Amino acid sequence: MREKPVSIFTLVGAITIISFLVGSFATCETSAQDSYTGQWIIDPARTAGRYQVTFTYQSSKPGRGRSMSGFTIEPERLQGLTQAQVMSGGTRVQFQLVRDAGTLNCEGWFKDGKGSGHFVFAASSTFAGELQRRGYAAPTEAQQFSMTLSDLSLVLIDELKTQGYERPTLDQLVRMGEHGVTSEYIREMKELGYMVQSVDLLTRMVDHGVSPKFVRELDALGFKNLPVEKLVRTVDHGVTPQFINDLAAAGYTGLSLDQLVRTVDHGVTPKYIAELKEIGYEKLPIEQLVRMVDHGVTVKFIEKMRSRGFNDVSIEQLIKLADNGMNN
Repeated sequence: MREKPVSIFTLVGAITIISFLVGSFATCETSAQDSYTGQWIIDPARTAGRYQVTFTYQSSKPGRGRSMSGFTIEPERLQGLTQAQVMSGGTRVQFQLVRDAGTLNCEGWFKDGKGSGHFVFAASSTFAGELQRRGYAAPTEAQQFSMTLSDLSLVLIDELKTQGYERPTLDQLVRMGEHGVTSEYIREMKELGYMVQSVDLLTRMVDHGVSPKFVRELDALGFKNLPVEKLVRTVDHGVTPQFINDLAAAGYTGLSLDQLVRTVDHGVTPKYIAELKEIGYEKLPIEQLVRMVDHGVTVKFIEKMRSRGFNDVSIEQLIKLADNGMNN
């Protein structure tokens, strides 16, 4: 009886498992020296011409176990990895991700655009000196590893100083990198009139999704020069430019951001407004729509009441019917 051939997917899985075990062993063996090793996975990103990269590693924080860092990246940033290797039918690879703070030396396996393997971190021998030249103490290996993963650059540090931001600590720099603050973001926000001076507030803006694109879109809709806290609140409550445009298309224009936030918070959607219009309720005030949703006056409820003979009733009557348990 002939043995079944081992598929390439089985080999890839085996290599990945072996790589994981080797990485875990290496992490345990070198933990006393604070070395950083782990696993990498690369897939095609949703954005054409980019890769989705994920690094898994042993966290330096007690009790945290293994941690993960993921981002998209241009293929040319992965030095030594060719498109032919990426799209091959299966081949071993070695490449590097080089950043200001250090290098991630990677090896593993690629097949049909997807790959996985093991990495070892090598701290930059010049980065600590560059930080010290800027008045900082030398970073710990944990800080330098984090800065490498997040691609925190010397350009960012210099841009903060140029724009007059408060001087961040090393821990604040690490946090900025982890939350995605970049020199490009700072420059774009400056062009839009935002120089918030506080690095913690800057980090909070990025963390909550206050992007230059979002600010420009709100500006185009007439919401100009908004305070940072109002921008953060607008994003947090889900008030998007698309939502504002959809409400405008339904006839609701000139609403303040506070009204828009209240509308979203209470579940009044453009779809709900359109459904009400179809059954004869049109151009109702926003506050009335909010009350209707709050009291459970849905389109289905209105149709149920009509089937029971409650025709041509007012909104207030519908609310009273819902409050009296008629929606059961």
